[in-house]
Amino acid sequence: MTAPRPTPARKVLGRLSLPERTFVADALRTETVGGVLLLLAAIAALVWANVPALRDSYQSVSHYHFGPSALGLDLSVAHWAADGVLAIFFFVAGIELKRELVAGDLRDPKAAVLPVVAALCGMAVPALVYTVTNLTDGGSLGGWAVPTATDIAFALAVLAVIGTSLPSALRAFLLTLAVVDDLFAILIIAVFFTDRLDFAALGGAVIGLVVFWVLLRRGVRGWYVYVPLALVIWGLMYNSGVHATIAGVAMGLMLRCTTREGEEHSPGEHIEHLVRPLSAGLAVPLFALFSAGVLITPQALGDVFTKPETLGVVLGLVVGKTIGIFGGTWLTARFTRASLSEDLAWADVFAVATLAGIGFTVSLLIGELAFEGDTVLTDEVKAAVLTGSVIAAIAATVLLKIRNAKYRRMVEAEERDDDLDGIPDIYEEDDPAYHLRMAAILEGKAAEHRRLAEQKAAARAGGAAGEGTGPAAGEGGGGGEGEGARDRRTA
Repeated sequence: MTAPRPTPARKVLGRLSLPERTFVADALRTETVGGVLLLLAAIAALVWANVPALRDSYQSVSHYHFGPSALGLDLSVAHWAADGVLAIFFFVAGIELKRELVAGDLRDPKAAVLPVVAALCGMAVPALVYTVTNLTDGGSLGGWAVPTATDIAFALAVLAVIGTSLPSALRAFLLTLAVVDDLFAILIIAVFFTDRLDFAALGGAVIGLVVFWVLLRRGVRGWYVYVPLALVIWGLMYNSGVHATIAGVAMGLMLRCTTREGEEHSPGEHIEHLVRPLSAGLAVPLFALFSAGVLITPQALGDVFTKPETLGVVLGLVVGKTIGIFGGTWLTARFTRASLSEDLAWADVFAVATLAGIGFTVSLLIGELAFEGDTVLTDEVKAAVLTGSVIAAIAATVLLKIRNAKYRRMVEAEERDDDLDGIPDIYEEDDPAYHLRMAAILEGKAAEHRRLAEQKAAARAGGAAGEGTGPAAGEGGGGGEGEGARDRRTA
């Protein structure tokens, strides 16, 4: 009886499959560009809010109201940015989550354990750090959820600015982690920051979502059908008391993200490809422009490290996120008999965990919800989010730069395509046809080098023969003349 073959140990942060690698590369390319725009919008907001000549105009524009008041939608510009256009960002997040669950790494329970556990620990530990800090110093516990969110766009913007070549496995881990993080952040917003409910409006929103789902299942197409319906659902959800961005998530989760026969891309992937630039290039930067504009003074920066609420946010992002994600990853590897990929070290996981401490979009949103009505504390918490994110970015930059040479070699290996077939060679190592193509290429190069060697050898032999037939080689007069010539060449 043949003994059963042992199951190979699963690799933590191992090489991605080629389709997953392609998807991650496309997604991160858009997110990186959007992250740079987000970074620029945050800087613009800080300049606009802190330059004395511009400060009043920032407040005037942010608090300017418009919209149909009869529908309960007479909102300020800042409110439209937070509850309106940010719903586009959450719509894309819903599609990403659905795709991960049905076609990505999260569809495999064994592969899903790592990012889920890491994300949960990366949210629980910051919340615990915030709570302990405020219990110790007598602060408000209302902001416990502020440091729990990771901003993938801002994190990738930092990577784009510092030029770090992060291997695709680490980038995918960061992206998947942020998707799971967004899911739990959405649940936190829906459960803990809904203080009133209008059941009539909520019922209307649910009916609208059912209609949306039925139209999708019947294959109805046309933006002119779905966009007006989405606006109605959003308006009803806003008036229900549930945060309006939940409508975006719900609609994103309803899209089909698996391909059928004859389809190159699923409807969800197609719509995500169309909407993601709008989310990353407009919705999130616009939200940052009207949320990050807080007054920065030496006293305000000092208060960040002295008040328990703001100190809890900074420690939660910088310390809590790092310990939570790194600890969750290590525990998963320890108790699932998985081993870290040979190309990586635990220092790499620690650096990415530090990078995940960059919280911006959702952290700012939760900060506004947690301390609604207290303008001073809301601005202080926003300053704490910015401060914690900057500290996390600097720490991650230092840690990633230390390993940057190693990352560069890994990325070069991932990109190498010596047989020029459009597929990286690292994915074809088990394909006999690849080795035959490489053998033909190398044999061709060897033949060319042999031809060049023979040509150079013949040229050298011809040159030596020409020198040997010179006049009176080795005779007295010729010898003396030759030595003089050699002396002149030496001089």
